[in-house]
Amino acid sequence: MTQTADTSKDGPGDWADQAEQRVLDAALRLASRLGWNAGLVRAAAEAAGLKAGEAQLLLPQGPRDLAALLSRRHDKAALAALKALDPPPAKIRDKIRAGVVARLDAAQQDAEALRRLAAFLAFPTHLPLALTLVWESADVLWRWAGDTATDENHYSKRAILSGILVSTLAVDMASGRESALKHLDGRIDNVMAFEKWKAGIKPMNLAAEVAGALARMRYGRG
Repeated sequence: MTQTADTSKDGPGDWADQAEQRVLDAALRLASRLGWNAGLVRAAAEAAGLKAGEAQLLLPQGPRDLAALLSRRHDKAALAALKALDPPPAKIRDKIRAGVVARLDAAQQDAEALRRLAAFLAFPTHLPLALTLVWESADVLWRWAGDTATDENHYSKRAILSGILVSTLAVDMASGRESALKHLDGRIDNVMAFEKWKAGIKPMNLAAEVAGALARMRYGRG
């Protein structure tokens, strides 16, 4: 009786959130075999006990929506790990390093599925989605680090960290953590001067870096 009452209190948003996560869990189990595509979404939705209409309602853009769910799950896991740090890093350099490492740890749990996702995002028509998701991740990390900038520095900081994040993830997946940390430290050293943070990078450079990183993640080469 009590359990039925508790379930009945769940709103539509609660049901949707839980169903999305069940589909994502199923997709992560199936991605290495099926790839990242509409077929994966159908199979994962079925495995999660959803009807076709429910899956369409939850994931109208199919594999694109599924990609966003995975990226945001990793962002959430990284943020939880960072909030648990005691004491948290004091210097901004150490905060950014800790943030990227936490994001690597979150992604590493789903490395095989990420390779399939990288192949999907590498298509030119999907590159804007890849840019959006890595930007979101950079924003999460900067906000955790205490950044409150609202001027052009807000955008340049996120553009630079997006490049650092995606390139380091690619190295981690292709060559391992030791190589990734060396890469990460080198990239941070190159931009730690405040003037360089303000300088930012050109949008096309970021797009090219994301595209290159996706290719490296997909094929797993060092």
